[in-house]
Amino acid sequence: MASDADVRALVITGLGLNCEAETTRAFALAGATPEQVHLADLLDGRRTLDEFQILAFIGGFSFGDHLGAGTVFANRLRCRLMEPLQRFVADGKLVIGICNGFQTLAKLGLLPGLEDDRFARRISVTCNDRGLFHDGWVTLAVDPDSPSVFLRGLERLEVPVRHGEGKLVCADDALRDHLAGHHLIPLRYIDPDTGEPTDAFPHNPNGSDLCAAGVCDPTGRILGLMPHPEAYLYPFNHPQWTRRRLDGPLPEHGEGLQVFVNAVQFAARELV
Repeated sequence: MASDADVRALVITGLGLNCEAETTRAFALAGATPEQVHLADLLDGRRTLDEFQILAFIGGFSFGDHLGAGTVFANRLRCRLMEPLQRFVADGKLVIGICNGFQTLAKLGLLPGLEDDRFARRISVTCNDRGLFHDGWVTLAVDPDSPSVFLRGLERLEVPVRHGEGKLVCADDALRDHLAGHHLIPLRYIDPDTGEPTDAFPHNPNGSDLCAAGVCDPTGRILGLMPHPEAYLYPFNHPQWTRRRLDGPLPEHGEGLQVFVNAVQFAARELV
């Protein structure tokens, strides 16, 4: 059986992306062998997706968010990397898109990735209802019936958000009902006091349909989410860590790390 270290995780960098350090660290802490590769090296064929088992689209402002967050990045991939992406997905490998990465996956059509036309664009991620960039912390509930391999064993996550375009919108009500009915909304913004999904700011920072903080595909191997699990790898990342320390010893790692541990362990089991 392959070890976690045999799992190679690709962190795409460059052209306005800026979360490569913490995303790379997340995969390393999870036991994988991560590598940062500039998008240009993939587009020009100097590196290939076939070298990796996990593909991470990270946060930032790719191409300055011109034409809408993730739009130019998605168009580059669609025009120049579509066949390798299709093969990567068909091989059952894992993909995660965080913040700008989620925006890119939505505009590429890789999410929600329904079987009848996996790369059809059916959702988008657009401007927050309040029209402002929001930087804060949110509490998320995990759907226990979600197929997402990234979220297995998790019930709740407290993680930071930092975005101006995080509102999930669906093409129509039928798609909205399909995503909800098939548990393809694995993460929802909740009120931390009641534990219930909420549309209220700031617990829901963008007014997203279905209170959705993320979307997964039916296989559970592709996940996109607006909050940043890679930004909560250590207890000291939390703004209330000093107060929490008064209640007892802090955990070794932050809540966000488990998302990456789940992915790496799953990928290691799939390696032959």
